[in-house]
Amino acid sequence: MSDIRAADVKALRDRTGAGMMACKAALQEAGGDIDKAVELLRARGEAQAAKRAGNEATEGTVQSYIHSNGRIGVLVEVDCETDFVARNEAFVAFAKDIALHVAAKPETLAITEDEVPAEDRERELRIATEQAAERPENVRERIVAGKIEKWLDEVVLLRQEHVKHEGQKIEDLRAKLASDTGENIVIRRIARFGIGQ
Repeated sequence: MSDIRAADVKALRDRTGAGMMACKAALQEAGGDIDKAVELLRARGEAQAAKRAGNEATEGTVQSYIHSNGRIGVLVEVDCETDFVARNEAFVAFAKDIALHVAAKPETLAITEDEVPAEDRERELRIATEQAAERPENVRERIVAGKIEKWLDEVVLLRQEHVKHEGQKIEDLRAKLASDTGENIVIRRIARFGIGQ
């Protein structure tokens, strides 16, 4: 089954805490059966993040990136559960990679889908609806939904493909780090500064 619905991937992510790509692959392997996909993720150790997701992440690091021309700068706060992990090289490198990524992606509006401003979402919905107006009525809703999903992939940090790690979304990198460290990893805040912006 190659046609996996985004809603099923989201439902599996909500249940397991595993990364988007891992959830999609597990669903494809399980033929779309969510319970089977949960078993596959648990067997691979990727479902452990759900157990940690409720843990409070009160330690962490603030990292920066200043582009070589000195015209763009980024600050990011990435949190974890313990100061031991906060000093871990892989954790710090992840935070630095996020800062580099944000510098390269000025279109980023929010870290998570829930943080996307309602007025931006409504604007994109209006535009997508107008663009689909001349299409047959029975496909308009799917066209609009597809355009919104594509837009969210562009503006939501966790849904973006990392500029340095081709084919890997930020959420997948975060979930892997959480799995490797055994802690809840949270990208708490991002700030991008540009001269004249």
